[in-house]
Amino acid sequence: MKTLLPGTLKADALLLLTALIWGVAFVAQRAGMDHMGPFIYNAVRFGLGAASLLPVIWYRQKKGLVDHAFQKHTDKSALLKAGIISGLLLFLGSSLQQVGIVYTTAGKAGFITGLYVVIVPVLGLIWKIRPGPGVWLGALLAASGLYFLTITDGLRIEFGDFLVLLCAVAFALHVLAIGWLVTKVDCVKLAAAQFLVTSVLSFIVALVFEEILLSSLRDGLIPILYGGIMSAGVAYTLQIVAQREALPGHAAIILSLESVFAVIAGWMILSEYLGIREISGCILMFSGMLAAQIYHLRRKPPSFRWGI
Repeated sequence: MKTLLPGTLKADALLLLTALIWGVAFVAQRAGMDHMGPFIYNAVRFGLGAASLLPVIWYRQKKGLVDHAFQKHTDKSALLKAGIISGLLLFLGSSLQQVGIVYTTAGKAGFITGLYVVIVPVLGLIWKIRPGPGVWLGALLAASGLYFLTITDGLRIEFGDFLVLLCAVAFALHVLAIGWLVTKVDCVKLAAAQFLVTSVLSFIVALVFEEILLSSLRDGLIPILYGGIMSAGVAYTLQIVAQREALPGHAAIILSLESVFAVIAGWMILSEYLGIREISGCILMFSGMLAAQIYHLRRKPPSFRWGI
């Protein structure tokens, strides 16, 4: 039996903390909807997320920690294009998730969103990348779990669950786009750029469709601060630090625990309840996520996962 190095154990602990922060973020998102509309919440949340990464960018530049040293620092057009592409997809996914979470529970939203890890390799068929048997097994388990978790006795899916399911597809497209874009620009700058684009787009939509009150922002300050600073800035930075030492297999599986933490946080903080049917669905979905990731890891190390 191999003994894990202290650095690996520390990295695993940081990844576990990252998954915990992201899981609890679903509770913050759900709580924030008690005070404001989904688009103004996302506007402020991702604006804070972009701002919280500025010190990280400054530190990395000072220390010379740039992902692609061959790229000229003055090439801002590439970063702008990458930020717009990833930001549009992140805006789509986060908007569907934030509106959907109004009509469902934080725990269910966490698990349904986690389906993106199964959807990503399946979408690879578009680029003629054939998923292996582990991915198809994972998709079958996840689909079975989704049925138990979301389909009612009337054989229909609830509106909020459907929106979050569409959000999982959008996030899967976002992951595929990120996997391509991080080969062209610095990953931390890309994260800040996409957060900024998402914030601006969310603010524009909020101006048209929502009432923006300073009192609402004040009342929902804690969920906003958590979603912006902790979920985006802190958790993303922890992931970067951890994945320098973490084993790829450990990283993917530990980060999958985000959905489990979402259910636990929803139960402890919001008193959300899941029956035997819903719990069975969660177990099947989580098994599907693990099956898809473990097989995928044997073929290719995973790209960075963006805090969402």
